[in-house]
Amino acid sequence: MLFKNPSNGSLGIGHVRWATHGIPNQVNAHPHSSEEVSVVHNGIIENSNELKKDLEKKGYKFKSQTDTEVITILLTDFLKDFDLVDAINKTLKTLNGSFALGILFKKFNNIVVGARRGSPLAVGYGPEENYLGSDSYALKSMTNKITYLDDGDVCVLTNNKVDFYNSKNKKINKEVLILSNDKHTAEKGEYKD
Repeated sequence: MLFKNPSNGSLGIGHVRWATHGIPNQVNAHPHSSEEVSVVHNGIIENSNELKKDLEKKGYKFKSQTDTEVITILLTDFLKDFDLVDAINKTLKTLNGSFALGILFKKFNNIVVGARRGSPLAVGYGPEENYLGSDSYALKSMTNKITYLDDGDVCVLTNNKVDFYNSKNKKINKEVLILSNDKHTAEKGEYKD
Protein backbone atom coordinates (compact mmCIF):
# COMPACT_ATOMS: atom_id res chain seq x y z
CA MET A 1 0.00 0.00 0.00
CA LEU A 2 2.78 2.46 0.85
CA PHE A 3 4.32 2.05 -2.58
CA LYS A 4 0.95 2.80 -4.23
CA ASN A 5 0.38 5.86 -2.02
CA PRO A 6 3.77 7.21 -0.87
CA SER A 7 3.80 9.43 2.20
CA ASN A 8 5.94 12.48 2.77
CA GLY A 9 5.05 12.88 6.44
CA SER A 10 7.42 12.67 9.37
CA LEU A 11 5.38 10.21 11.48
CA GLY A 12 4.21 6.72 10.76
CA ILE A 13 3.26 3.35 12.13
CA GLY A 14 4.62 0.11 10.75
CA HIS A 15 2.76 -2.92 12.04
CA VAL A 16 2.00 -6.52 11.12
CA ARG A 17 -0.79 -8.43 12.85
CA TRP A 18 -2.74 -11.50 11.85
CA ALA A 19 -6.50 -10.99 11.89
CA THR A 20 -8.03 -12.19 15.16
CA HIS A 21 -11.52 -10.98 14.21
CA GLY A 22 -12.90 -11.31 10.71
CA ILE A 23 -11.18 -12.61 7.61
CA PRO A 24 -7.68 -11.43 6.64
CA ASN A 25 -8.39 -8.76 4.00
CA GLN A 26 -7.70 -5.07 3.40
CA VAL A 27 -10.82 -3.90 5.28
CA ASN A 28 -9.75 -5.80 8.41
CA ALA A 29 -6.06 -4.79 8.10
CA HIS A 30 -4.35 -2.26 10.33
CA PRO A 31 -4.35 0.63 10.86
CA HIS A 32 -7.99 1.33 11.55
CA SER A 33 -8.91 4.98 11.23
CA SER A 34 -11.74 7.32 12.09
CA GLU A 35 -12.01 11.01 11.28
CA GLU A 36 -9.84 11.65 14.38
CA VAL A 37 -7.41 8.76 14.97
CA SER A 38 -5.56 5.84 13.42
CA VAL A 39 -4.86 2.82 15.64
CA VAL A 40 -2.78 -0.34 15.45
CA HIS A 41 -2.77 -2.85 18.23
CA ASN A 42 -1.27 -6.10 19.31
CA GLY A 43 -3.42 -8.30 21.53
CA ILE A 44 -7.11 -8.95 21.89
CA ILE A 45 -10.05 -6.92 23.18
CA GLU A 46 -12.30 -9.40 24.95
CA ASN A 47 -15.31 -7.10 25.27
CA SER A 48 -15.20 -5.73 21.71
CA ASN A 49 -18.60 -7.15 20.71
CA GLU A 50 -20.36 -5.48 23.66
CA LEU A 51 -18.55 -2.19 23.08
CA LYS A 52 -19.36 -2.30 19.36
CA LYS A 53 -23.09 -2.70 20.14
CA ASP A 54 -22.96 0.25 22.57
CA LEU A 55 -21.18 2.43 20.01
CA GLU A 56 -23.62 1.45 17.25
CA LYS A 57 -26.47 2.60 19.54
CA LYS A 58 -24.72 6.00 19.61
CA GLY A 59 -24.84 6.07 15.81
CA TYR A 60 -21.33 4.91 14.93
CA LYS A 61 -20.89 2.74 11.83
CA PHE A 62 -18.24 0.03 11.52
CA LYS A 63 -16.46 -0.96 8.31
CA SER A 64 -14.60 -4.02 9.60
CA GLN A 65 -15.12 -6.98 11.89
CA THR A 66 -12.07 -6.21 14.03
CA ASP A 67 -11.60 -5.40 17.68
CA THR A 68 -9.10 -2.73 16.60
CA GLU A 69 -11.80 -0.66 14.93
CA VAL A 70 -13.74 -0.77 18.21
CA ILE A 71 -10.73 0.85 19.93
CA THR A 72 -10.60 3.49 17.18
CA ILE A 73 -14.27 4.42 17.48
CA LEU A 74 -14.27 4.30 21.29
CA LEU A 75 -11.28 6.66 21.47
CA THR A 76 -12.91 8.95 18.89
CA ASP A 77 -16.00 9.11 21.09
CA PHE A 78 -14.01 9.94 24.25
CA LEU A 79 -12.06 12.67 22.41
CA LYS A 80 -15.33 14.61 22.06
CA ASP A 81 -15.40 15.26 25.82
CA PHE A 82 -11.85 14.74 27.12
CA ASP A 83 -8.31 15.89 26.41
CA LEU A 84 -5.85 13.52 24.76
CA VAL A 85 -4.42 11.69 27.80
CA ASP A 86 -7.79 11.57 29.60
CA ALA A 87 -9.46 10.13 26.48
CA ILE A 88 -6.77 7.47 26.15
CA ASN A 89 -7.02 6.49 29.82
CA LYS A 90 -10.84 6.36 29.61
CA THR A 91 -10.44 4.08 26.58
CA LEU A 92 -7.97 1.83 28.40
CA LYS A 93 -10.28 1.54 31.41
CA THR A 94 -13.19 0.55 29.16
CA LEU A 95 -11.29 -2.18 27.31
CA ASN A 96 -11.00 -5.73 28.67
CA GLY A 97 -8.10 -7.81 27.45
CA SER A 98 -4.37 -7.78 26.87
CA PHE A 99 -3.04 -5.28 24.35
CA ALA A 100 -0.47 -2.72 23.25
CA LEU A 101 -1.58 0.28 21.17
CA GLY A 102 0.04 2.66 18.70
CA ILE A 103 -2.06 5.74 17.91
CA LEU A 104 -1.83 8.70 15.50
CA PHE A 105 -4.10 11.74 15.82
CA LYS A 106 -5.40 14.06 13.10
CA LYS A 107 -5.42 17.13 15.38
CA PHE A 108 -2.01 16.35 16.90
CA ASN A 109 0.00 15.59 13.78
CA ASN A 110 3.42 15.66 15.46
CA ILE A 111 2.90 12.88 18.03
CA VAL A 112 2.58 9.13 18.29
CA VAL A 113 0.94 7.70 21.41
CA GLY A 114 1.55 4.26 22.87
CA ALA A 115 -0.34 2.50 25.65
CA ARG A 116 -0.30 -0.98 27.08
CA ARG A 117 -1.97 -3.52 29.29
CA GLY A 118 -0.68 -7.07 29.35
CA SER A 119 1.18 -6.98 26.03
CA PRO A 120 4.73 -5.60 25.97
CA LEU A 121 5.55 -2.14 24.61
CA ALA A 122 8.84 -0.26 24.58
CA VAL A 123 10.06 3.19 23.57
CA GLY A 124 13.35 3.60 21.75
CA TYR A 125 15.32 6.85 21.73
CA GLY A 126 17.36 8.18 18.82
CA PRO A 127 18.83 11.50 17.74
CA GLU A 128 15.84 13.68 16.76
CA GLU A 129 13.63 10.59 16.52
CA ASN A 130 11.87 8.20 18.87
CA TYR A 131 10.30 4.80 18.31
CA LEU A 132 7.56 2.58 19.65
CA GLY A 133 7.99 -1.19 19.45
CA SER A 134 6.69 -4.43 20.85
CA ASP A 135 10.05 -5.20 22.47
CA SER A 136 13.71 -4.20 22.55
CA TYR A 137 14.58 -6.68 19.81
CA ALA A 138 12.28 -4.82 17.39
CA LEU A 139 14.04 -1.54 18.24
CA LYS A 140 17.63 -2.71 18.57
CA SER A 141 18.60 -2.06 14.93
CA MET A 142 17.67 1.63 15.41
CA THR A 143 18.75 2.36 18.98
CA ASN A 144 20.27 0.86 22.11
CA LYS A 145 18.35 3.19 24.48
CA ILE A 146 14.91 1.98 25.52
CA THR A 147 12.22 2.30 28.15
CA TYR A 148 9.63 -0.38 28.90
CA LEU A 149 6.09 0.71 29.62
CA ASP A 150 4.33 -0.82 32.62
CA ASP A 151 0.70 -1.91 32.56
CA GLY A 152 -1.55 1.14 32.30
CA ASP A 153 1.23 3.45 31.10
CA VAL A 154 0.71 5.88 28.24
CA CYS A 155 3.56 7.48 26.31
CA VAL A 156 3.43 10.52 24.03
CA LEU A 157 6.29 10.63 21.52
CA THR A 158 7.53 13.51 19.39
CA ASN A 159 10.72 13.48 17.39
CA ASN A 160 12.73 14.90 20.30
CA LYS A 161 10.79 14.10 23.49
CA VAL A 162 8.82 11.36 25.22
CA ASP A 163 6.36 11.99 28.05
CA PHE A 164 4.99 9.15 30.18
CA TYR A 165 1.71 9.05 32.13
CA ASN A 166 0.32 6.48 34.55
CA SER A 167 -3.28 5.26 34.68
CA LYS A 168 -4.19 8.19 36.95
CA ASN A 169 -3.10 10.66 34.20
CA LYS A 170 -0.10 11.69 36.30
CA LYS A 171 3.10 12.49 34.41
CA ILE A 172 5.81 10.06 35.49
CA ASN A 173 9.50 9.47 34.90
CA LYS A 174 10.69 6.17 33.46
CA GLU A 175 14.12 4.57 33.47
CA VAL A 176 16.10 4.58 30.21
CA LEU A 177 17.97 1.31 29.74
CA ILE A 178 21.09 0.87 27.60
CA LEU A 179 21.01 -2.38 25.64
CA SER A 180 24.02 -4.59 25.16
CA ASN A 181 25.86 -4.25 21.85
CA ASP A 182 26.03 -8.06 21.68
CA LYS A 183 23.95 -8.91 18.59
CA HIS A 184 23.09 -12.32 20.03
CA THR A 185 21.60 -10.94 23.26
CA ALA A 186 17.89 -10.13 23.19
CA GLU A 187 16.47 -8.29 26.19
CA LYS A 188 13.05 -9.46 27.35
CA GLY A 189 12.33 -6.72 29.90
CA GLU A 190 10.02 -8.04 32.61
CA TYR A 191 9.34 -11.19 30.56
CA LYS A 192 11.98 -13.57 31.91
CA ASP A 193 12.35 -17.33 31.55
